[in-house]
Amino acid sequence: MAECAAQEELPQRRFGVKTDQNGEVTDSDLPVHERKQKDREESDTLVLWRKPLVTLHYFTLELLITLKLWMRRLWQRRQTVFGLLVVLTLLSIAYSIEGTHQEYVRYMEKKTLWCAYWVGLGILSSVGLGTGLHTFLLYLGPHIASVTLAAYECGSVDFPEPPYPDQIVCPQHKATELGSDADISLWTIISKVRLEACMWGAGTAIGELPPYFMARAARLSGADPDDDDYQKFEEMLDSTQSEQDFATRAKVAVQKLIQKVGFFGILACASIPNPLFDLAGITCGHFLVPFWTFFGATLIGKAVIKMHIQKLFVIVTFSRHIVEQMVSLIGAVPLLGAALQKPFREYLEAQKAKLHHRAGEGIPTEENWLSWLFEKIVVIMVCFFVCSIVNSMAQSYAKRKQQKKYSEVEK
Repeated sequence: MAECAAQEELPQRRFGVKTDQNGEVTDSDLPVHERKQKDREESDTLVLWRKPLVTLHYFTLELLITLKLWMRRLWQRRQTVFGLLVVLTLLSIAYSIEGTHQEYVRYMEKKTLWCAYWVGLGILSSVGLGTGLHTFLLYLGPHIASVTLAAYECGSVDFPEPPYPDQIVCPQHKATELGSDADISLWTIISKVRLEACMWGAGTAIGELPPYFMARAARLSGADPDDDDYQKFEEMLDSTQSEQDFATRAKVAVQKLIQKVGFFGILACASIPNPLFDLAGITCGHFLVPFWTFFGATLIGKAVIKMHIQKLFVIVTFSRHIVEQMVSLIGAVPLLGAALQKPFREYLEAQKAKLHHRAGEGIPTEENWLSWLFEKIVVIMVCFFVCSIVNSMAQSYAKRKQQKKYSEVEK
């Protein structure tokens, strides 16, 4: 009997499987890939609405680690940082000293802050923080739509500055021609919003750089970064065609196009609204595509070609006759048509009244439920974006702990 019991224990010892006192297999004795899969599933449950205290704790620790890494990198490039500080000091002195140059300083300040605002929104849209913030739908699209409606209502795009761009008011020299859109062309409106649109597109191109550098560094060093997107990319490359679904096959097709065609393949994928472009940075970094080939094609595609396509779509959609037709079609909806049409008409009329506002006159303050609803949607999406960043950083810290545990076990 003792020999039989010993023989039964041999397979367990051979495969390194141990049991606890209850006879169950412990987590530490599972195969490595199963343990990693289980740990990954556990880290995915680390969200604010399930484990708020642990999530906030891990988020704080990951934030401190990230700040420490940034400070270390800044210290390694202290000469560049020192040069930038000198330049900023000189600029602040020029900004504070009175003189004839102040007119140009104010102009440069305004343009720089305006461009930085839109570049920042573009980066938030594509950099991959949390779930990403859809800044085109929330900010750039409504801005282009407002300029389009105002251009057709005012008969001009020469809006007085200030208050533009904070507020759009019709120019007074066009007072006798308000409502006449004979001088307004599609190209006129495109030219009016070109700067902010191109800056937003440039920001989305910059947001594609972190995965590029991560994948490139991993390929050159041979390390395996703890990044879900990169791991999915490697699994996609290793999988056979029969194991791939339609979305995976489409991503593989984009990856092969970028790999074979190079600059023009990246340009083609970046120039159209393409959800499959998400892996472009990882693909180009993994296959060691030169930086300027990747970034140059992405910048031209997103900031020039794609942005003009998106601008054209928004401007055509919100042109005067299209908007009037859409409002009329809303009234044709059975039962609810008239009730839905009324607030839309009131909102358009309120916006037109604001365009005719003059200095010294009271600004209409009556709030429409459509504008109230849009404001609340923006607040909810921004809050969800912030929560997703907290969750993502907390999960990153959990994965960091798991990676450290695996390293200690291997030693």
